[in-house]
Amino acid sequence: MISKINTYYFIGIGGIGMSALARFFLLNGKRISGYDKNHSDITNTLKNEGAEIVFDESILAIPEHLLQIEKESIAIIYTPAIPLDHPQLVYFTQNNFRIFKRSEMLGEITKNNKCLAVAGTHGKTTVSTLLSHLLNQTSNSCSAFLGGISKNYKTNFLHSNKSQRMVVEADEFDRSFLTLNPSLSIITSIDADHLDIYGNKESIKESFNLFANKLYENGILIYKEGLELKLNEKIKKFTYSIKSELADFHIKDLRVIDGFYKFSLVSPEKTINNLVLGLPGRFNLENAVAASAAAIISEISESELRLGLATFKGVVRRFDFQLRNEKIVFIDDYAHHPEEIKACLNSVKELFPNKKITAVFQPHLFTRTRDFANEFSSALSIANETILLPIYPAREKPIEGINSELLLKNITCKEKQICEMTELVNILQNKNIEIIITMGAGDIDKLVKPIKEMLEKKYE
Repeated sequence: MISKINTYYFIGIGGIGMSALARFFLLNGKRISGYDKNHSDITNTLKNEGAEIVFDESILAIPEHLLQIEKESIAIIYTPAIPLDHPQLVYFTQNNFRIFKRSEMLGEITKNNKCLAVAGTHGKTTVSTLLSHLLNQTSNSCSAFLGGISKNYKTNFLHSNKSQRMVVEADEFDRSFLTLNPSLSIITSIDADHLDIYGNKESIKESFNLFANKLYENGILIYKEGLELKLNEKIKKFTYSIKSELADFHIKDLRVIDGFYKFSLVSPEKTINNLVLGLPGRFNLENAVAASAAAIISEISESELRLGLATFKGVVRRFDFQLRNEKIVFIDDYAHHPEEIKACLNSVKELFPNKKITAVFQPHLFTRTRDFANEFSSALSIANETILLPIYPAREKPIEGINSELLLKNITCKEKQICEMTELVNILQNKNIEIIITMGAGDIDKLVKPIKEMLEKKYE
């Protein structure tokens, strides 16, 4: 089917998953165009790579070439973040264009390749990015569709002509990962999230169980020790952990040297000593064990594993150091779920004991804020000071009574407040800051550069 389609139009082309698909098709000589709401670094890069992008959602903005060629040679791809009443999506639907969700197209691309799918409510972006980096130390390398920008490669899409291996971040939102048929799967976590889609945690568990059992024959599942999964008896499975020695893959001899983890990795076959991870954060150590397990099963050598772990720079907006010196530390993170916030702040406390931590958080979605209000307040109370921004609505309309004030009242920090996006930099300018971390999945990333510039000037 894909070979017969020469023209692709992406509704939401600036999204992290959508842009990776667009890059894949650009590389394969297809004509790419698309709509996005906002100008961004991603849309600018795609335009430089040959994509035509419009920022007007009206039907009149649809590129003329789409209306002048046979519909059979065109595919319209949209992300679930796009509302179903989006004018362009409505037009293409009413006029019988061939329309795919992003996940459906990803399933089509990967089904004739060796798909290595990484799923989980937390950690999947770092694990998939690290796994792709590890495999790229080998002669076969891999292709990869990532949910973040790799700091090693400065992209969310990797391409290899040498290998049929495709590393894919498998998204549980809207049950998207059920379009994949992996030969190897990783499941990092199954926490309650996306309750606007699933309704309750039992439905989330059911969806992950379906994903876990979608492996091709002779497929392999790697999952975190302790996860409750109902698995087909024929599935070959391995567990991993940084806490339990009962897991098939686990660590021992853990040390922290100059801010980096040094450890030995125990596998079913042997122990690899004195590995060094190039990333801070205990949760990243757990991510590294998961990715290493998949790489070892994919027959990476000890020297390749050692090099890959030591040289991994991480993912943009995942425990991403913006400034780190004796005067000030500034970290930016994508954390938008209470468990992610808790892991992030606890890692900061471990790295910088006895330092004041200022957390700036932009809640993401009204439904998530409503469903986990107490958990958010508890997690944010780990910081010494918390500043909340208004809720980023994304695809949702406001819900009465659900706002940042709901979180603020139960946060136990002595110093806490709410401010508008436009006020934040000036408020921070007048504070004595030691460690600051910005967190959220909305548009808080727009403030990273101005905050960094202000702090550099203030603490020069």
